[in-house]
Amino acid sequence: MRYQFQSEQGNLSFRPQYFPEAIKILILINVVLFFFRYIAVDQFDLAEIFGLSSVDIWPMIWQPITYMFIHGDFFHVFMNMFVLWMFGSEMESIWGRKEFLKYYFITGIGSGLIWLLFNINNPYSLLIGASGAIYGILLAYGLMFPNRKVLIYFLFPIKVKFFVILLGAIAFFSSIGDAGSNISHLTHLSGMLIGFIYLKSSLTFSKLLFFWNTKLLEIKHRKDEKKQAKQIDAQKNINVLLDKINDSGYDSLTEEEKDELYFNSHRLGKNKQKD
Repeated sequence: MRYQFQSEQGNLSFRPQYFPEAIKILILINVVLFFFRYIAVDQFDLAEIFGLSSVDIWPMIWQPITYMFIHGDFFHVFMNMFVLWMFGSEMESIWGRKEFLKYYFITGIGSGLIWLLFNINNPYSLLIGASGAIYGILLAYGLMFPNRKVLIYFLFPIKVKFFVILLGAIAFFSSIGDAGSNISHLTHLSGMLIGFIYLKSSLTFSKLLFFWNTKLLEIKHRKDEKKQAKQIDAQKNINVLLDKINDSGYDSLTEEEKDELYFNSHRLGKNKQKD
């Protein structure tokens, strides 16, 4: 499927970054490893080293992490990175880089381990790709913005909550007959379930954290506005006094006006020095 989202107005008070830091790093690593695997395919296959396999999990204990960065073909890596960028950018903008990466690896590693449990006696299966984490991000996006709309194949609008339910249903029923498929629907379903459990267990904390961060930004913005307004008033007062000095000389100022001129000039000079 190809996806495109359209945001409802007023859902957020800020515009998310198009390429937040974590998204850039994840996409770069995945793309570099994809091309490196393609170039080195005649010498060795990175999937056999970094892919997740019940046969090689020991001593290659890094596989539950590294399998997420290895992909099969161009369409595989392109779609995963495209969905990661499209839906993950806003999640990182809201959560922050640390929390986003934490969620990404929890859903990715967790879905890989669940797949491993179901394939522990299957020496011929090898799991690669970031789909478990990607489906976890889709689940999080659906919980965060349930009434936004996505366009399936750029034609058919559907609310995100129904879109996520549809993906979950497809993953569930497909995972029942997963044995003959080269797509691990079990991993997709696991990523969504782990994401749901994780978010529901920490949803209250996440909401409080987001609310607190928003309030801090609002307070800072109001303080900046008040500071700027005071600077404008001080400059206006200085201009009036300077005009009086220009017309009648400095001695025409009263003691109160002289103090006011000194005070405002000193405050403006101090603020400029800080900036």
